[in-house]
Amino acid sequence: MKKKSFLLIAAMMSFLNIVSAQNTRWTEAKAKEWYAQQGWLRGCNFQPSTAINQLEMFQAETFDTATINKELGWAQNLGFNVMRVYLHHLLWTSDKEGFKKRLNTYLTISTNHKIKTLFVFFDDCWNDTAWVGTQPAPKPGVHNSGWVRDPGTMLYRYPDTLKALEAYVKDILSTFKNDKRILMWDLYNEPGNSGQFQKSLPLLKKVFQWAREVGPSQPVTAGVWSDGPNFKELNIFQLENSDIITYHNYSYIDNHKYNIDTLRKYGRPLICTEYMARRNGSLFQVITPLLKKENVGAINWGFVSGKTNTIFAWDTPIKDGKEPTLWFHDIYRKDGTAFSEYEVEFLKQLLH
Repeated sequence: MKKKSFLLIAAMMSFLNIVSAQNTRWTEAKAKEWYAQQGWLRGCNFQPSTAINQLEMFQAETFDTATINKELGWAQNLGFNVMRVYLHHLLWTSDKEGFKKRLNTYLTISTNHKIKTLFVFFDDCWNDTAWVGTQPAPKPGVHNSGWVRDPGTMLYRYPDTLKALEAYVKDILSTFKNDKRILMWDLYNEPGNSGQFQKSLPLLKKVFQWAREVGPSQPVTAGVWSDGPNFKELNIFQLENSDIITYHNYSYIDNHKYNIDTLRKYGRPLICTEYMARRNGSLFQVITPLLKKENVGAINWGFVSGKTNTIFAWDTPIKDGKEPTLWFHDIYRKDGTAFSEYEVEFLKQLLH
């Protein structure tokens, strides 16, 4: 009996050690080992051209697998191997099993094109009000006119929202925690944006806690995106808790290189999860070779011009909706022709 008891205790201790290891931040060595196995990561933030936002992308009525398959085929041909894709908790609360089934379908399509996926849970950008069902039509010439935050200020207006968010995050992570088609999890896009600042810190801390409790096999992250004084505490938490350091930079090469050098000090692999704004000098021809040389993952904003209207600049709407001479984001039109054939040929040579 004593021997059996000892063996039982030893087994329990071993199990608890495994659970504890899963529920803590990855070591630098583990992060570097994982990153070395991926090869150079390059891709974009993907929204099919027929969807104005996260909800329209994944709702049953508008889940456009034909367009997704076609456009991911273009991405594979270009040389992309990862796509960053946004989710929304209302998709889960309104149709849990259907939503997870559609995520699985998306992952199957993506994998058929040899593209891994980086899913994003929460987001503080653009419109505050979101709903399930028919989404708004794009406003002519307005960048991301129909994009929605998650959860937005409903977190403060409806006390039960936090419980729903926890159940949502844990269910999605538990369902896909060992899915090799998923590269990693981006827990919160641009926390503090839209004037939220420190209001976003409690949810940021909570989502990391929930992720650690599930312990997915994939790394988790939340990218730093602003060095303003209102984001100092948010940045510190993100950098000290992300397995892989991710960041956004839409500036010219000098600033971007400084950004890389600064983040290198944290001793972890780097992935830029948003870049490329032509008006700002954040160009493929300038920034992408830098990222490749520095072995930094390169995920630009925008792929096919569509309902998101991201060919128009953030702060420069064009009322008549006429195509600007210089696109802000995006690479292709809906018919597969490129904004710039020179740009596409450059990328094909660099990425392959």
